[in-house]
Amino acid sequence: MRNIIVERLIHTPVEEQKVEIVERKGIGHPDSIADGIAEAMSRALSREYIKRCGAVLHHNTDETQIVAGRAKTAFGGGEVIQPVYILLVGRATKHFDEIDIPADRIALRAAKNYVRDAMRYLDPEADIVFDVKLGEGSTDLKDVFQRRQGKAPLANDTSFGIGFAPLSETENLVLNIEKRIYREFRKKEKAIGEDVKVMGLREKDRIRITVACAFVDRYVANVKEYQTIKEDLNSFIREIAGDYTERELIISVNTADNIENEVVYLTVTGTSAENGDDGSVGRGNRCNGLITPGRPMSMEATSGKNPINHVGKIYNLLANQIAHDCHSAIEGIKEVYVRILSQIGKPIDEPKALSIQIVPERGFEVEKMELKAKTIAEEWLNDITKITDMVINGEITTF
Repeated sequence: MRNIIVERLIHTPVEEQKVEIVERKGIGHPDSIADGIAEAMSRALSREYIKRCGAVLHHNTDETQIVAGRAKTAFGGGEVIQPVYILLVGRATKHFDEIDIPADRIALRAAKNYVRDAMRYLDPEADIVFDVKLGEGSTDLKDVFQRRQGKAPLANDTSFGIGFAPLSETENLVLNIEKRIYREFRKKEKAIGEDVKVMGLREKDRIRITVACAFVDRYVANVKEYQTIKEDLNSFIREIAGDYTERELIISVNTADNIENEVVYLTVTGTSAENGDDGSVGRGNRCNGLITPGRPMSMEATSGKNPINHVGKIYNLLANQIAHDCHSAIEGIKEVYVRILSQIGKPIDEPKALSIQIVPERGFEVEKMELKAKTIAEEWLNDITKITDMVINGEITTF
């Protein structure tokens, strides 16, 4: 029998707390760029390993580092003075069963392609210096990686993952403001860069949204035009916010601007990585896309870890899937929190503990939910390699 524990959580639900803080670092934030590159490298390596060797081989690319460059911005267009430096560091199998795998080249190509796809004005050839430092994995971890018990790989670490459901109104609002700026407003307004950070503060029934949005200088003629675009962005946020909340909303955009002195948030490339803002994997969003200090969180970086047996990745993704399914399928759950703990060298489908903590709606008993919750968890553990497939196919996000 797997060690699955279901219990009632005595806890004030997030929506009922007086203060809630939520943050999302957008696609072009240096920390998110590091996450995106790390995950792109892992997916590319995984696919190439399958193509050449028939299976994903040991690798981890979760230590990508970004060192900011230097740029000189100007209304109408500035220039990058010193390129961004990106260190692609980690571990990758380069030789297997007399087969040579060009892991460095695969990783570099994936990193450049990711930047090219995610960013409009950051040129991976001209604006970035990439340095590839992929070593080989340690012998003991590679051995653990190759071993299986039944169909399940063995955990490469003693670690834990955490997930919860549902998102609160404020969490959903913050998440979708950034996503819709990226997917919608950015497409209509060329001056909007990809480095968009959204901070939400709910105090009782009032939500304050603070947005830091990088503008692209070549598409802004002067400070007056900058103000006009900023007002348009504010209006866009207010308009879409009605899809997620009816609470009183206060929106602030680029609050560090000094309009009188024409000191505003301009960039050449659409990201602060061009001018003094470094980035690292795992310092930004958790795998649900948010930073939520009012919720339990794992500090483990999810992006870039191998999707086969690295529980720091698999269990965080799995915990969120189980939490979501429990909330969707079981009537009477107000909030649910899932924590999964591994033990190194043991099958990943047999966690040391899988804890499901439920905050029930009034009138509902957790004891009557226990069997369904355990069944959902068991079904996911029985098919745990589905997480691996979802990751490799890009069907699930890690930041």
